[in-house]
Amino acid sequence: MNNIISEYQKWKQQGEDLRVQAKQAMESRFRELLVEAVQIAEEYRSDFGGPLKPPPGVTSFRYKTSAKLKPKKTQTRAAAKGAIPAPTAPAKTDPKTARLQKRLSAAQRKLQQAKASGALTKNLEDRVYEIEDALRLSTQAS
Repeated sequence: MNNIISEYQKWKQQGEDLRVQAKQAMESRFRELLVEAVQIAEEYRSDFGGPLKPPPGVTSFRYKTSAKLKPKKTQTRAAAKGAIPAPTAPAKTDPKTARLQKRLSAAQRKLQQAKASGALTKNLEDRVYEIEDALRLSTQAS
């Protein structure tokens, strides 16, 4: 009887050791796959300019994009997207004007994207007009 109990305890211990090893292996593989998925998403974003959407069964996949991997937009890439290129700034611009120009280019991009997708654009057009007006006023005051 003692022999059966001791064999069972050995078997149970081996099973527990195997369970721990399997758990560690699965966690490690999961992390490796997530790192690879982040790398693929970053490469997709830098090459094609948009986020890569996860499959329908995945409810969320969030990661912080690294600052060093931001894509450099060229004139041809911006033109291929149909985006309006950002207005060129004079050699010396004050920070307020630079911020307004940046906001204007972002609003114009959003407007172009909305027009391309067929969404309502009235609010975006109004926003572009407001930013252009603020930019005109800031350059006149200078």
